[in-house]
Amino acid sequence: MKGKPVSPSHLPPSAFQSPPPRTERIPKDFGLERSSSRLPIASTKTVNGEMIALIRKHLRGFLLVALLQLVTVGSALVTPRVFGNLLGQLGVDAHHVHIKRAILIAGIALVIQTLFAYWTRVKASILGEFVLSSLRERFLERVVELPPNIIERAGSGELLARTTTDIDHITWAVRDAFPIITICLVELTSILIAIAFTAPIFIAVVLTSAPVIFAITRRYLRKSPQAYRVESSSYALMNSILVESAESGRTIDALRLGEDRIERSDSALGRWVEWERYTLRLRTGWFPYVEFSYIVPIGVVLLVGAHFYNTGTLTIAQITTSLLYAQMMIDPLEGLLWWIDELQGGKASLSRLLGIHEIEEREIKDSDPEGFEVRAQDVQYSYKEGREVLKGISFLVEPGTRIAIVGPSGAGKSTLGKLLAGIQPPRSGRVTIGDSEVGYLPVEKARSHVALVTQEHHIFVGTLKDNLILANPLATDDEIWAALDAVDAKEWATELPQALQTLVGTGGARLLPAQAQQVALARLVLADPHTLILDEATSLLDQRAARHLESSLSGVLEGRTVIAIAHRLQTAHDADIIAVIEDGKVTEWGSHQELMIAQGPYSQLWRSWRDET
Repeated sequence: MKGKPVSPSHLPPSAFQSPPPRTERIPKDFGLERSSSRLPIASTKTVNGEMIALIRKHLRGFLLVALLQLVTVGSALVTPRVFGNLLGQLGVDAHHVHIKRAILIAGIALVIQTLFAYWTRVKASILGEFVLSSLRERFLERVVELPPNIIERAGSGELLARTTTDIDHITWAVRDAFPIITICLVELTSILIAIAFTAPIFIAVVLTSAPVIFAITRRYLRKSPQAYRVESSSYALMNSILVESAESGRTIDALRLGEDRIERSDSALGRWVEWERYTLRLRTGWFPYVEFSYIVPIGVVLLVGAHFYNTGTLTIAQITTSLLYAQMMIDPLEGLLWWIDELQGGKASLSRLLGIHEIEEREIKDSDPEGFEVRAQDVQYSYKEGREVLKGISFLVEPGTRIAIVGPSGAGKSTLGKLLAGIQPPRSGRVTIGDSEVGYLPVEKARSHVALVTQEHHIFVGTLKDNLILANPLATDDEIWAALDAVDAKEWATELPQALQTLVGTGGARLLPAQAQQVALARLVLADPHTLILDEATSLLDQRAARHLESSLSGVLEGRTVIAIAHRLQTAHDADIIAVIEDGKVTEWGSHQELMIAQGPYSQLWRSWRDET
């Protein structure tokens, strides 16, 4: 046997609260704590329940695999019986032994065994794919239902790790571990039944090492899941530090953080190595006992068989057959223990995958907005307790108004935009559209009234048309071209090899960041909500292109409420109302002319921006 590969996973602090016995040296937890921004990890009870549910759901598949394996093992049991009987006949009457018939029977049994073994593995692999498909579908269904603020707090890297690394590890475990464990259990049971029919006394003999194997394996499995998870967590931390350092090389050089990053990398690597050594010690304390237990039954069968042969209780045929059966038990027993061990890594990944099912459901207060006015009433919000980002903001935006929200970095502009879009509700106060609290509306209903476009954009694998009609599946080609024209994207879209049918995304035509942002804005035009929130929606375009795009959009957005979080103050200049936010509060409210006359914070921002440009 050899060590098992692991994939990154993260544990809650409770995972470090059960130390091993004092005779073993366990690495310190090194402060590997689960950040509050991470997605939850499912409990062992939840994981076991899910595994049982999967078995019940695919019970017919498991029974079919078990039945096929039963035939396979039945064929495999023929050969030891044939040669055992042959040896017994040789001892009684060597002149009337039918060797050719014995070889023919053994050959036929071997052919049947080979065919059914192949069929069993094929069906087991198909079963594994169906089980894996169920897991993937449930995960995807749950992910798209998650509140956006949960995903944002967790970070895209956390979700990406669960949908790639963890899925891959589960794929391996489900495709191989579940079917092979089923096969091994059927094989062991069949061999024990065959021994019972041959010489019942040997049932107790071949099970002499069972208590030892059970005790040692139970002790190992009591510690290994936690150890493997923490080892995986330390690996994930090390990997994260190395990737961040590699991707941020220029920033590290500019800020002279090289020594700090090296120290962090060495520390993380040391943690991982120490946990790797600990899991290795667990394995080396388990494997030798298990390997030794394989040999014991064969030796005991020989000793007991010799005794009962001398007393005339057993024949040489019974002893030989039982001895061969005992030897046959080694492979399925070793396979069973090996794959149970391998399953620990799969369970660790499964606990991360199922963790999203333990996220509390988004609170829903369904209602139908009456009107299009946007209102904030004493809105307060904080990401961390005691650190308010928004501090009692109140305002009213009439339908069709264009408002620009400006202010210094970190003032709370983007946070306010998310609350207005219903990404999350405020900690206190109300954000309403038509007197309905948008943060508590069902997601689909909220998106039909208000849409948020940020500087983050996503191009999915598929045609350009597929990417655009995500916002409106019923959109016609004419409507799609009109939307592209509205965002100044029609020219480059027509130059694509197959226009709207051009494959984009990974493996397809590469879109520039600015083009991808135009696609995001075209989706917004097709979605046609009455209220739009633009948070740096044109940040990837140069100033002249952004200015032209905003002019083009103005005609399309006529009559709609537009709330733009403006970093380029030219956007604020053209707005009906400008809201200046400083330190989480609205400090100024008015038109460009009014605020310039007031000589307050906005006029200072405008002069500073104009001088820079």
